[in-house]
Amino acid sequence: MQNFKYNPRWTALALAAATLTPAALAQDGSANAPDRVPAAGALEEIVVTSRRREESLADVPVAVTAFSASQLNALQIYAVKDIAAYSPGLNINSDSVGRAFVSIRGVGTTLIDTVQPGVGIFIDGIYQPNTSYLNSPLLDVERIEVLRGPQGTLFGNNTLGGAINVITQQPGNEFSGRASAAYAGPDDFQSASLSVSGALLPDVLQVRAGAAFHRHDGFMENLLVGGEGNPLEQNSANATIVFRPLDTATFTLNTRYDEVEGGSTPYRWVEGPTDYQYSALSNLNSIATYEYKSVDLTGEFDLAALNSTLTATGAFYRRDNHGDNDGDYGPMDFVRRYSESRLDTSTLEVRFDTEFNDRLSTLVGVFLNESETEASLLTTVVPLGVTAPSASSAESEALGIFANVFYRFSDSLELAAGLRYDRQELEGSAATTADTYKANEWQPRVSLTRFWSEELMTYASVARGFRAGGQNGPGAPNLIYQGDSVWTYEIGSKAQLLDRKLTLNLAAFYNDYSDFIGQNAIAPNQDIPESFVTIDLNTGDVESYGIEVEAHYTPTERWLFDASLTLLHARVTDDSAFRETTGFALPTDRILFTPDWNYYLAGHYVLPVGDNSLTFNLGLTAKGEREGSSLSETFSPTLKAYYLLDGFVAYQHGRFEVALFGKNLLNEEYFESYIDQSLLQRAGLPPALVSSLGIPGPERRVGLRVSMEF
Repeated sequence: MQNFKYNPRWTALALAAATLTPAALAQDGSANAPDRVPAAGALEEIVVTSRRREESLADVPVAVTAFSASQLNALQIYAVKDIAAYSPGLNINSDSVGRAFVSIRGVGTTLIDTVQPGVGIFIDGIYQPNTSYLNSPLLDVERIEVLRGPQGTLFGNNTLGGAINVITQQPGNEFSGRASAAYAGPDDFQSASLSVSGALLPDVLQVRAGAAFHRHDGFMENLLVGGEGNPLEQNSANATIVFRPLDTATFTLNTRYDEVEGGSTPYRWVEGPTDYQYSALSNLNSIATYEYKSVDLTGEFDLAALNSTLTATGAFYRRDNHGDNDGDYGPMDFVRRYSESRLDTSTLEVRFDTEFNDRLSTLVGVFLNESETEASLLTTVVPLGVTAPSASSAESEALGIFANVFYRFSDSLELAAGLRYDRQELEGSAATTADTYKANEWQPRVSLTRFWSEELMTYASVARGFRAGGQNGPGAPNLIYQGDSVWTYEIGSKAQLLDRKLTLNLAAFYNDYSDFIGQNAIAPNQDIPESFVTIDLNTGDVESYGIEVEAHYTPTERWLFDASLTLLHARVTDDSAFRETTGFALPTDRILFTPDWNYYLAGHYVLPVGDNSLTFNLGLTAKGEREGSSLSETFSPTLKAYYLLDGFVAYQHGRFEVALFGKNLLNEEYFESYIDQSLLQRAGLPPALVSSLGIPGPERRVGLRVSMEF
């Protein structure tokens, strides 16, 4: 592989990871399980639903990383986006409380929330329409699965890079609960959660409910008007009711509410990609509030006569937001913006999982989705005292029909083949002169799996993924931009060795990526001479390939080691579409914010103290150089590699635990997001208002957490 830049600090650690070889992270999937090393050093079976049915992770011909509830607690993960540090190939950055940039293996990058995500986000298999959920707090989560590579045949369009599936805790018959709280400084980090579960009628009516609170000041102080530039406050509540009127029928009702308030593109002026300014000189602290409400009902029916299971799910999701923003990000009070928006999404999915015999089974279904969006924006040019309003609305409809066949030629050889047809239509009021956007796409997938023994399997797969395009507003040179698609070719292996003390996962892949929807751009306004508009557009074609390694090793019942490594070459091979639309070329062939390498190393030791235990954990996350955003033809800002050291020491007494934890213990400086000054230059701002913009990552945080199960 070419164009990888190696660094002595990570080379030795990467070699250590390679020595351990590939592996899956080990988790205890039981609800609210305490953090511990599996008994006798043996790895426990991990059950996932990556193929919309419960299967052992070791048997699934998909590259999957799964995180249990106990692991999420131990790693101090409070939002879905935080799992990127521990998932091979997954890259998530965020420049606002309401959106995130997410890609897997260099595929699916989205830098603005008007473009649909290229990595699908699901809660209990229910599609979330944009990336804002990645910043929402986790509550009552049983497991998070990260699926790499196109997942269209089972999860639908907009999963060309992969999918993130969040599985929530289900209630049981026994009354149980969990309470936790944490505090850390220096930014007044606070977190608390409580969940309870039990049965009103054993085996018939079970209920689970939870609530959580989280806040912190962040590390950005506004020296001009005071206050915090990038704070965060989250309030969440959810409830689940499971009703089993018959042995053959189960109904599950979920309701969720989240309110998140925090920084909205809180960029500050910086002098370059190594100027880590934590102080700001803005006229306004850019803050946005998002409110999420959702309800879904799933019915599962055992059709014994057909040897089939029917699953039907209906869901409704609403997101409301409003926010103030300093449009020039600097000390001169020049541009201010106030925005509001609402998104309503309704989905319905019906699928049949049928087993014809020991060798043949199928999974077929249909998916329907309707979305409505309304948005308004007030832009004020302060020196002129002029406020310009704008508004837009959009409606979309989507239909998906899918069929999957799983056939075992023998106990050691399985063929899986799937095909999905997706139709999508989008109408938007902002693009009054544009045709309605329509897409009709086929997404196939074929995999061949060989089980050499109970401890070793290999697989090869080929799949196509697709993401829908959309519309731009009046004046755009491209009133419609097309969807992008990728063909992915992958081989992999999963092994359990040394009496199942060592689990190894390997994957090698090649992506042929067409019509890539990359960063948005600024282009000449076709309706108003000498002015510009912001547009979404197709960049061109991309090629990416690489390898992923995961390792998990438990040499004794006291020790646990985790390691993962990704080497990735993702490059734009043809940017002619970008040049034809904007009139200028990209300054680099690199994919924004996507490193050529990243790795994770962790050690975990449990020391018995009588009937109690003392646990020590230390983990290192490293990410290579990335390219920041730029609209220059000649210069691309390179963000340096960074290394984050996290750890905790926990004392466990029965069901009570107290832990001292630290994040970014070495106080490493890095940028979460960065935009070169060329963006403001092309927007036509006066030279006095033009600067590069950056959002630095969090500084060192040290705190105490306590938790109790009952």
